[in-house]
Amino acid sequence: MDQVYARFGLEAGTKDFIGHAMALYLDDAYLHKPAREAVERILLYVNSMARYGKSPYIYPLYGLGELPQGFARLSAIFGGTYMLDKPVDEIVYENGVAVGVRSGEEVAKAKIVIGDPSYFPGKVRRVGKVIRAICLLQHPIPNTDNVDSVQLVIPQNQVARRHGSPLSPQQSHQPVLEDY
Repeated sequence: MDQVYARFGLEAGTKDFIGHAMALYLDDAYLHKPAREAVERILLYVNSMARYGKSPYIYPLYGLGELPQGFARLSAIFGGTYMLDKPVDEIVYENGVAVGVRSGEEVAKAKIVIGDPSYFPGKVRRVGKVIRAICLLQHPIPNTDNVDSVQLVIPQNQVARRHGSPLSPQQSHQPVLEDY
């Protein structure tokens, strides 16, 4: 991907914006990989902009409730089960691997179990922090065409942080990806 950027003579700030704000890479490792995946991520961003208007993200426009609805619909299309409004009583393990979720007497088995780290005590470890903030302002944010919602992405090299390496106490934060 770095060769693609060089071919078009892009400056460092432009590369940061494309790689981190559009393709949503957390670090610069993608620069040394084939460009295809990055280009596909950028195209997804552009296509989403064309579909959803001022923002490629659905959640600022329609609320966070749209996310589980969208996942439930997509899950049904591909033959999956999406359990809404069900308590998680237990993560089911076989040979030390999570293979399902028990809710009451029902067990839903899956190839992959995804959940908040609190559901996997003793199985996860903290490797960093995500800093989130909501700012209520009395004025529009400059240079945003007076939009109602803004997402800030600060690439790791602009805050002197190397993602993926052990973090010092001064660097114990992740890139800020926020909805304001």
